[in-house]
Amino acid sequence: MLRWSMRLTLVAFFAVGVYVLLPDVEPVGAQEKKKDKKKDKKTGVEITFPPKLEGGKDIVTVTSDDFLKAPATIGKDVAIAKTAPTVDFMYYPGQTYAAKIWSNWGDGLAVNGKYYSSIGDHDAPKGNAYVYEYDPAKKTMRLLTDLVSVLGKMLGYLPGKIHGRLDMGKDGFLYFSTHRGATNVTTDAFGYKGDWIIKCDPKTGKAEIVAHGPVPKHCIPNSVLDPERMIFYGGTAPGSGKDDVNGVQFFAFDVVNKKLLYSCPDGPPRYMILANSTGKVYYVPGSDGNVGPMMRYDPAKPAAAPVKIDASLGLRSATQETRDGMVYTVSKGSKKGSGSTLFSFNTKTEKAQEIGPAAVGTNEYITSIDVDPTGRYLYYIPGAHGGSQNDGSAVVQYDVKTKTRKVIAFLHPYFKDKHNVALAGTFSSAIDPTGERLYITWNASRGSRAWDCCALTVIHLPEAERRP
Repeated sequence: MLRWSMRLTLVAFFAVGVYVLLPDVEPVGAQEKKKDKKKDKKTGVEITFPPKLEGGKDIVTVTSDDFLKAPATIGKDVAIAKTAPTVDFMYYPGQTYAAKIWSNWGDGLAVNGKYYSSIGDHDAPKGNAYVYEYDPAKKTMRLLTDLVSVLGKMLGYLPGKIHGRLDMGKDGFLYFSTHRGATNVTTDAFGYKGDWIIKCDPKTGKAEIVAHGPVPKHCIPNSVLDPERMIFYGGTAPGSGKDDVNGVQFFAFDVVNKKLLYSCPDGPPRYMILANSTGKVYYVPGSDGNVGPMMRYDPAKPAAAPVKIDASLGLRSATQETRDGMVYTVSKGSKKGSGSTLFSFNTKTEKAQEIGPAAVGTNEYITSIDVDPTGRYLYYIPGAHGGSQNDGSAVVQYDVKTKTRKVIAFLHPYFKDKHNVALAGTFSSAIDPTGERLYITWNASRGSRAWDCCALTVIHLPEAERRP
């Protein structure tokens, strides 16, 4: 009778949406995660973990004229820098096991003299993702937190990605959201209720849950925080077809009072524009980066639906707002369709304007774009989802005044030849507030067909190359 009562109790727990596993049950895939090597199925190369630099070094600092050698794929109208930058290179710590895919998917930020970024193992429903702080003065990387330590490893579903931005609120905390790894695990079978908004104190590394499932049964691959008004904006993805409620949702969440302010269908899958000066948020509904009409949400009227404005642009990624109220965006682009294109958006007049092509070679896909403190120079890296090395892993500077593209450095094949690693793409870059350093988190390959680890480069931008 006692055994039957316990069985009924467990059923009742699941009926109300509580999903627990016995404390002594090891998470699915835990044994696999302890492996320190794997053989790539495509290349046959055996890859070991953690990735290491020669001689046990944590970081190397290099400069080379090889950074200025353009491959044949680069357009003739693209300028090449005359002064090679100094580059700091290191592997992210914590990549101690053979993950499904060690990868970076969320945009980072440079603030208060540090660079904050995230990587993950892409291994949901038993995945993990990690948030780091890099100190350029000490040239050291510090793990702040990871999802398993915040959420608890015994959950039925644990995400393997942070796909939205990392942003810092006026309270000094970092805010971010979680996202699935595989697309078939955000279901009832794994007790999926929705993904999380999390905040972390960068001073202590202590993190806590702000909200679970602000849009029920939806992941949160797109986010931006209004640091002054402390509103977290998200663009979601339905967990599964059966749980699809009006497709991609847009939502606004008050992280101080932990209250959902607004949500609606036909939201932005990939990126949004935040006008820090007004708090207004802009997005292209239903588009993952293609050109389309823009919507505006005004936090001064939190219950009012977003309204369409008389402007269109491509929005796969966007810069922060400049002091002059300008934001720069880039469209997704594709080899089969139109190329990736740069746009400007004036947050004061709400007018958008096409600037020109963004690509410098064969790669079109750009998922992170930054504007320097002067508002004149944009920085980005084409080939986000892999293949960046085919154009030399080009780090591009765009002059919005002269509308010219210049490659600051080609990092491939230098790092392949010297350190046996190809820098294959990025979803995270950030320019520091001085405009002197560009941080890039790379998805990198040490012999795999796609990528197998994450690495950081800090590009010390030569003054001569950023002088008007």
